[in-house]
Amino acid sequence: MSLIQGIRIRNYRALRDVKLGRLWNDRSCEPLTPLTAIIGKNGAGKSSVLDAFGFLSDCLKFGVEEACVQKGRGGFNKIHTQGSAGGIEFEIYYREAPQERPITYELSIDVDSDGRVYVKSERLRQRRKGQKSGWPFSFLILNNGCGFAWKGEDSGYGEKSNDISFEDLFSDIRRKLKLRNEESNETEWVELTDNRHLGLATLGALKQHPRISLFRKFIEGWYLSYFRPDSARALPMSGPQPHLDVHGDNIGNVVQFMQRDFPDKFNEVLAKIADRIPGVTKIDTESTSDGRLLLRFFSKGFKAPFYAQQMSDGTLKLFAYLLLLATPDNPPFVCVEEPENGLYHKLLALLIEEFRAFATGKKNAPQIFITTHQPYLVDNLSPNEVWILEKAADGCSSIRRASEDPIVTSLVEQELPLGALWYSEYLDGDKRG
Repeated sequence: MSLIQGIRIRNYRALRDVKLGRLWNDRSCEPLTPLTAIIGKNGAGKSSVLDAFGFLSDCLKFGVEEACVQKGRGGFNKIHTQGSAGGIEFEIYYREAPQERPITYELSIDVDSDGRVYVKSERLRQRRKGQKSGWPFSFLILNNGCGFAWKGEDSGYGEKSNDISFEDLFSDIRRKLKLRNEESNETEWVELTDNRHLGLATLGALKQHPRISLFRKFIEGWYLSYFRPDSARALPMSGPQPHLDVHGDNIGNVVQFMQRDFPDKFNEVLAKIADRIPGVTKIDTESTSDGRLLLRFFSKGFKAPFYAQQMSDGTLKLFAYLLLLATPDNPPFVCVEEPENGLYHKLLALLIEEFRAFATGKKNAPQIFITTHQPYLVDNLSPNEVWILEKAADGCSSIRRASEDPIVTSLVEQELPLGALWYSEYLDGDKRG
């Protein structure tokens, strides 16, 4: 399964320029871990980091202009960092599998002279097979909706320097390819009809561009969880559904699907719930006469079931996460905002155990990002898994890894819990030193 090793976000909300993990041209940093947690005070920008992932996914799904207004974002001017020059930019460095050659995706989004949001530039690059060092080769380069795409696995354009501007690089490629008469051979000229849509969305649907297709499928599979217990208490129409939606409105439909298609996996979830939530013996669904779906919880000592509307927020939330992790065909990348809300503090260690068992870093194992305010949850994480987000003096966010502080690492090695150190302000940037 694909694993993001590093990401850089520029000019998105308070994220003027933040980098997590390793990038292709900065190998000094350790890659992101399969389980990654972002901590910080209220207003530090944790939700902005998760929404940046959601925004990128929406750009692929809807186009960049519509993505700017999805989920109440309010348009480009609302999400673009105030006072910053340049557009919104993303750089993602990832591997399809642990031994695969890494791929870098770069995207720049801006507004034109008429105020329309468009894709300013887009690039995918990767080293060729057998190439262990040196500059990666670009196999997709688009500038304002026009550019080149290389076919096959080994072709691409090799740059000698990263200092050249994107526009100059684009002109240089076009000139050289024309001289070598390659546009009709291993490359093709690409001209999108609408520069508000990603080339990734169009070319990723074509069989002759397998590397682009793989990255498109990767982003399409991202799952962001903003689970709301009240949403899980809704009464959806009956009918099995394989995947939990962003707020958990269809949890009963997923139960129907798991009971019907994967009863053994569903029974494993029930066994875990019974172990974590005392008294719960069975969970199933009931259809009403008008086709609505009720989620039922059976408990020891009671003959009649309790419905989702009567269950605690914590019970519903833990059940939803366990159900998400048990669902076959798992998403490659999962973001969960504040999973601790509503959960008894002693359940947090068990929840992290489940997340870590899910995100192993091995083939076909997804990657998990979480944000949290809860020191008890952070107690169960290593310094390498935790990133601290803080507001800098200019009002924008800065981020650093907990393991970058040797004092913190040393204290954790002496069995002092990381969450306790955070609570005691050992992780606060303005208190260090």
